[in-house]
Amino acid sequence: MDAQGRGRAEGADPADQWVLNPQTGDYELRLDGAPAPPSPPVPRQRTPQAPGPRPGGPRPGGPRDRDGEQNDERDNDGTSDGPRDTHRRRRDRPKRSRKHKALMWTGGVMGLVLVGGSAFAYYWYDRLNGNIGTVDIGDVGSATVLGDGPANILVIGNDVRTGEGNEAYGNRDNVTGHADTTLLFHVAGDRSNATVVSIPRDLMTEIPDCETRQSDGSTKTIPGSQGTTRFNESYGVEGRDPGCTMRTVEELTGLDVDHFMMFDFNAVKTLSTAVGGVEVCLEKPLKDTDGGTKLDLPAGKSTIQGEEALSFLRNRHGLKNESDLDRIGMQQKFVASMLRRLKEDTLSSPSKMLDVADAATKSLTVDQGIGSASKLLTLARELGKIDLKNITLMTLPVVDNPDEPTPVTVVPNPEKAPQVFSMLQDDVSFTEVKKQQKKAKDKQAALLNGPRAEASAVQVDVLNGGGPQGAAGETVAWLQSSAGVSRSANQGNAPAKVARTRLVYAPAQADQARELADLMGLPAAALKPSAKAGGEGPMTLTLGPDFKKAGVPVATPRKVDVPQSRADEKMCKG
Repeated sequence: MDAQGRGRAEGADPADQWVLNPQTGDYELRLDGAPAPPSPPVPRQRTPQAPGPRPGGPRPGGPRDRDGEQNDERDNDGTSDGPRDTHRRRRDRPKRSRKHKALMWTGGVMGLVLVGGSAFAYYWYDRLNGNIGTVDIGDVGSATVLGDGPANILVIGNDVRTGEGNEAYGNRDNVTGHADTTLLFHVAGDRSNATVVSIPRDLMTEIPDCETRQSDGSTKTIPGSQGTTRFNESYGVEGRDPGCTMRTVEELTGLDVDHFMMFDFNAVKTLSTAVGGVEVCLEKPLKDTDGGTKLDLPAGKSTIQGEEALSFLRNRHGLKNESDLDRIGMQQKFVASMLRRLKEDTLSSPSKMLDVADAATKSLTVDQGIGSASKLLTLARELGKIDLKNITLMTLPVVDNPDEPTPVTVVPNPEKAPQVFSMLQDDVSFTEVKKQQKKAKDKQAALLNGPRAEASAVQVDVLNGGGPQGAAGETVAWLQSSAGVSRSANQGNAPAKVARTRLVYAPAQADQARELADLMGLPAAALKPSAKAGGEGPMTLTLGPDFKKAGVPVATPRKVDVPQSRADEKMCKG
């Protein structure tokens, strides 16, 4: 008998029957409804765990409170004022909820399950907190779980081969790993929809300089790439940490990345097993002909888990072009199938939910902004509001690398990739969500609604950050001769390429910015107010790959023609 039927009384959730025994300080499962023994006069102090290394960096010591946070008040200098009041912590118990919500993300080969609701008894807070590894990524990312407005979370698949059986998938000696297929999870500001973009590991891109935190507390700047290199080198090479991967994605997309989650191969095995297997469908049999794994699946439906699930997600033999892009497509279908399995089966069983959460967090490394069970629960509750039919999955539009005689790497599609980035930056939904479409229009109107300056009063420096050759000079000539913006100047190439055209202005220059946006057809997402309060100098207009030529409006598209799927689509028909 599982946890649903064991000792249930008047609809009580067994997960709610974990009761604190004040005599031992432990949580006990009381299925008979008996009360816990009375509290002793002196509260028990929890014995600190023995120190030891954790993946992703050291974790500060100290007992934890009921939300999984450190239970000592620390000043900015790192000193402690001592533990908080233990009696207050035990009395102030959170309200229990009977609602269960779940959301699963996958990065590269697999993903995370976060389960909300009454299943998170205090015992499980402690247990899950002990599973989670964190990395200090410095000032990149956000300190809050989810602020107002859109959010971007990077889910990194680490291709490290350590672990039983994983040597079949590559070099076992690499104990750090690299960024395998990575997912950019864009969450709409109103939480009505989300877009998941797979970034190929063999994408050629520029990796920026990256400041990393060392184990002794110091910082070290790791130089970026000389020109372009494979995306998977953004993590693990020369000591690059997940913050370096976040910075690389920010440079590539023009988006601010708030958090990261990283998983390894072992996550596939444990998670697929915890949910009881994932259903997949094949048009023809799939077998690993190289003998590296024992993958051998028939045509039609199969339910896979453990080692077989990992082999399926890592396999590229027998696919259309036997490429990494084909493999990404199979991974996305697997993700959607697992999402449905969670909603249709796992949510009805508290014991299964806890098994899944336990398995997920054991393979999880995150940034400190979401580095506790309580913070991950907050994140899950927000993301649980999104209907599966409004979660779009796609692969970053790419083309073969033109610099290779026989291409084995890819580069962003020069036309479609900027369109995808533009829609994400402007928080435009890829699904038909009327509420979201209305909000995008309202945002456009709000930013561009206000007084305009005269064209002759507009001051702007123009730089080329990825537009056509000579675009800055041609734009200045057009502004001066056709638009009346005589106070414009060509500043040549920008220090770095941008993902899309942007206009940076001081708050006092908002009227100039609106006028220039009207003249050039700039969307609201292109307007970037700076932190500087003044407005004495010129604004800065950097032309990106979405800029075609002077006089042609630069506008955010409402849709883009790229292959897409929805999380509610069934892999197996019928």
